[in-house]
Amino acid sequence: MSTISSTRAGTSRAGRITEADCRLDEFAALLESGTDIAQYPHADRTERDVLFYGGAATAAAADPRARQDLSDELARALLTGPGIVVFEGAFDDRHGLRAATELFTTMITEQRATGSGGGDHFAAPGANDRIWNALRKHAVRDPESFARYYANDVLALVATAWLGPMYQVTSAINTVNPGGTAQSPHRDYHLGFMDPATAQRFPRHAHLLSPVLTLQGAVAQVDMPLESGPTLYLPGSQRYEPGYLAFTLPAFRAYFDEHHVQLPLRAGDAVFFNPALFHAAGSNRSAGIRRMANLLQVSSAFGRAMDAVDRSAILRSVYPQLQAMTAAGASGAVENVIAAAAEGYAFPSNLDRDPPVGGMHGETQAELTRRALATGMPPETFARELAALDERHRP
Repeated sequence: MSTISSTRAGTSRAGRITEADCRLDEFAALLESGTDIAQYPHADRTERDVLFYGGAATAAAADPRARQDLSDELARALLTGPGIVVFEGAFDDRHGLRAATELFTTMITEQRATGSGGGDHFAAPGANDRIWNALRKHAVRDPESFARYYANDVLALVATAWLGPMYQVTSAINTVNPGGTAQSPHRDYHLGFMDPATAQRFPRHAHLLSPVLTLQGAVAQVDMPLESGPTLYLPGSQRYEPGYLAFTLPAFRAYFDEHHVQLPLRAGDAVFFNPALFHAAGSNRSAGIRRMANLLQVSSAFGRAMDAVDRSAILRSVYPQLQAMTAAGASGAVENVIAAAAEGYAFPSNLDRDPPVGGMHGETQAELTRRALATGMPPETFARELAALDERHRP
């Protein structure tokens, strides 16, 4: 704690967030206020500062005017409140919950038989079973089940409240098996999927923007008693501005270990949270519960460029020129051209072909181009590697 606070004074600029801004005393003070249920009239109750919604919210959602008030309340809860809401019984037989769980179980069995699947951004290899791109796989395998499941109005309600219309849903099934150990506490996509050195390169306003581009959700496909290790949360932690740099620091991890909340869930409960909330999947200490959740990541419509650009074609064309510039020692100019021409971000990707094994993501076009130039890769070899990278990202 003293190491963190002692480096703060005079080291940061107003438009930047650095590790020197990470002060545990300020973080702890921010979390002391708790959750006042009087500020959330549609919530049924709070439990350890987490808001639980049920009958009152369902009734409000059915009325257009009341639905807007409820939406505003949910957005406020996610932004400046606890950062997490639970809708009890959000999915049930009307949505084919049991049939979907059986389908996901079958898919995992098939993956194991073929040795496919796996990889996790925040957990040790082998601790769990993953179905990447479960949204597409669900739709292709059982369209009727998919339609029942995603007709759910709770998902639409919370996604629209946080992101507005035209959002994009993705899904991954995560099953933590008995003996599976807890994840490290973290924040989520986007900046949460970067190492601190990379996250620090983004200006302060990007740190504030990142959470409102994504909604994180999790549907409990099975009952999740505490022994099965449901997710650990730190309500209110999404409000801490330097959090994308703080969550890896030992003092903040120790604070999370001491103060997190963990709540049991029933099959069909749905949790939604601000991606900046400090959280981590728990250890599954049960004898036989395979803790299955459908991890929903819902993205803002705004997270894309206006033009559809074939960046691979651009790179194939300009690569010889980049080689010449590299030979001339124009490294700064080369970096500028790569930034304009290449895809510098690892996502979206096909995580079946490009799983996060050994890191947070696979190689990007920009990283491949730098590697090719550094090793003197011939243009034809570069073109083949670029095509292979494109194939790994193909839906």
